[in-house]
Amino acid sequence: MTETTNGDAAERSRPQGARRSWLGGLIAVVVVLAIVVGLGWAFLGTSGYWPGSSLTTAWETPGDSRAPEDGTHQAWIVDDTLVRTRHDAVTGFDAGTGKKVWEFVPPGRTEICAASTTADGAHVLIAYDENTRSAAEGCATVAALDLADGRELWRTALAPAGGDTADRVRALAVGSGLGVVLDATGKGAPAVRAVDLRTGSPRWTAAVQEGCTPDGTATAPREVLAVLACGEEMRLAAFDPADGRQLWITPLDARRGVAAGASVTFTATEPVVLRVDEGDRGVDAFLTFGPGGRPGARIQATGDGHGSIGSHVTVSDGRLFALTDGGKWGMLVAFDLTTGGRLWKEALGGAAYVVQGLHAQDGLVTAVKGSTRYGDSLYAYDAATGDEEEHRAFRDDAGSVDDLIPYKDRLIAVRSGSHVRPFTAFERW
Repeated sequence: MTETTNGDAAERSRPQGARRSWLGGLIAVVVVLAIVVGLGWAFLGTSGYWPGSSLTTAWETPGDSRAPEDGTHQAWIVDDTLVRTRHDAVTGFDAGTGKKVWEFVPPGRTEICAASTTADGAHVLIAYDENTRSAAEGCATVAALDLADGRELWRTALAPAGGDTADRVRALAVGSGLGVVLDATGKGAPAVRAVDLRTGSPRWTAAVQEGCTPDGTATAPREVLAVLACGEEMRLAAFDPADGRQLWITPLDARRGVAAGASVTFTATEPVVLRVDEGDRGVDAFLTFGPGGRPGARIQATGDGHGSIGSHVTVSDGRLFALTDGGKWGMLVAFDLTTGGRLWKEALGGAAYVVQGLHAQDGLVTAVKGSTRYGDSLYAYDAATGDEEEHRAFRDDAGSVDDLIPYKDRLIAVRSGSHVRPFTAFERW
């Protein structure tokens, strides 16, 4: 018979106790590592120093000097050249390095008072004159620029519609090789005038319907479009780009009409989408039009479930995307342009965030969330479903962002205003 002593039992219990001690130590280490990783992510992830989820600055253009808030700022990208305009110059930058490659300065003491919002290939229209402070007399010279090298191709005394800067911007458009100017205040009857965008030679002049005044223009793939104020009502007309023949004209709202004087701007031209705001009097919506001016879907600017749509709006792949003040802190909302129905919405922002720089392309919707407290972040969502596809933190402050331009594997922020850098290129890290 073998006796078991307390000493023997103690010897046999040591390995089991050691295993418990080792396991407990391992758990403690794992917990500590989890805390460290969590804290590391909380700090590095939100500050742009976490690999695979950050954005670093590749280059920045020099800061602009003080500029009047006159609304003449536009930005375009043509091949490898980024271009921006403001009241005193149009400047081109290399999209790969951010270096200035050319600059166009209007002659004499003139100032730029308007520019087409889009480019046709490498060409845009601008308007300038030394009398830019006078709504009746200023902005009398229209010129075409080649954005590849900043050359002025031609100029002519073809005065666009008068009024404030917004009126002048709406009076210039380019497309299908044409430069289109609304002449609402010049000699003779109000007209839509088209010139060859490369040479400036007249192509056609379309007199608008009697009693109507052109209020805004845009070019579509197969039409030149114009918003008209006809008596007490706003209408939309289309002209043949080949000869200026009027193709169709339609009320903006066939049931009750849109009052003359309402704010009407082009949001998109394929399909045609107009932002119409009558103020407190009536329509505040995005109106769509199909072939032949056929009225389409209507998207209310304010609606239950998504709040009010602000100035950040873009159209892509048959959908309208907008930043709104809905929810607690704001939303990104997608609408179907065929039906007008809401497809999805995504809560954004927070008390410390400002959402800006909305851009939609290639099935993704991208926005910047800026915060002085938590740092700036980039969010990308699936355009069809609203599912989050990407979330990255900026290592450096993104600053105020008007627009985002994808360029190769980088993302370029566009800014306007005084004492800002007009372009900054960010790359994923």
